[in-house]
Amino acid sequence: MDTKELLKKVRKIEIKTRRLSDHIFGGEYHSTFKGRGMTFSEVRQYQYGDDVRNIDWNVTARTNEPHIKVFEEERELTMMLMVDISGSEFFGTASQFKNEVVTEIAATLAFSATQNNDKIGLILFSDEIELYIPPKKGRSHVLRIIRELIEFKPKSKQTNITEALKFLSNVMKKKAIVFVLSDFIADDYQHTLKIASGRHDVTGIRVYDKHEESIPNLGMVQMQDGETGEYMLVNTASKKVRNNYAKFYNDKVAYYHDSFSKSGAGTINCRVDESYVKKLLGYFKRRG
Repeated sequence: MDTKELLKKVRKIEIKTRRLSDHIFGGEYHSTFKGRGMTFSEVRQYQYGDDVRNIDWNVTARTNEPHIKVFEEERELTMMLMVDISGSEFFGTASQFKNEVVTEIAATLAFSATQNNDKIGLILFSDEIELYIPPKKGRSHVLRIIRELIEFKPKSKQTNITEALKFLSNVMKKKAIVFVLSDFIADDYQHTLKIASGRHDVTGIRVYDKHEESIPNLGMVQMQDGETGEYMLVNTASKKVRNNYAKFYNDKVAYYHDSFSKSGAGTINCRVDESYVKKLLGYFKRRG
C-alpha cells in the first residue's frame, strides 16, 4: 500500500471512529472507567451544605472561619489495546475482514480515551510480540496506532495469547484498562489471564465471522489453515468432519467465555456483520 492510499485509509477511519467516540462513547467511557480515586485540590471557605467530614481543622483554627478541603477525581488512566494479528484475523465473507472491524473498534476506543485525556498504548501479537507502542496521549499518537493496525505485516501467522498477556504484565506495572481484540481461537491462556485481570481492568472483544462457526456441505474442498498456511483436501460432505469442526470451534468459544468469567474480566462478542457500536455501548452501559 502506498503512502497516499494509507493516509486516505487512516483519514477515513479517523472520521468514522472519531465521530462515534465524540458523540456516543466519550461520556460512556468516562463513566465506565473511573480515575484512580480522589486527589486533593484546594482549601476554601465552608458553604452551607458542604460535607462537615471535609473540614480542614488546621486552617479553620488559624483563620477562625470554617474551611473545607476540596477533592477532585484523579482521572488520568492508561488504555492498552492488545490486538491479535495472526493469520485467522484475515478472514471474512461479509463486507469486511475481521481485522478491518478490529481496527475500527480499536480506533473508536482510542479516540474515546483521548477525549478523556488518557494515554493509549498498543501491543500487536501473533505467537510473539510483533509490535509494542508505549502509552502516550494525543491525536497524532492515535493516528500512528491506526496506521500500524492497517499496514503492519506480522512475521508469524499463529496465535499465543499467553505470551501477549505475559508481555503486558512485564511492561505495565500500574493498573491499566486493557482491551484484548482477537477471535480467541486459542488455548491455555486462562491462568495468565487471571494474573493480568488481578492487576488490570481487562475486557476481551471477540470478533468473528458467522461462516467460521460451521462448515457447509460442499463436497470435496481444498482449504487453507489461516494460521499454519497448510492446504488440505476436506470432505465437507462427511457429517463427522462437519461435527468435529463445529465441536472444535464451540470448544474454543466456551473456553473464552469460561476463562474471562473466572478471571473477573469482561467480554464482548461481535460478529463482523453486526454493529460493533451497539455492542460497545451495551457493554459500557452495563458496566457504568
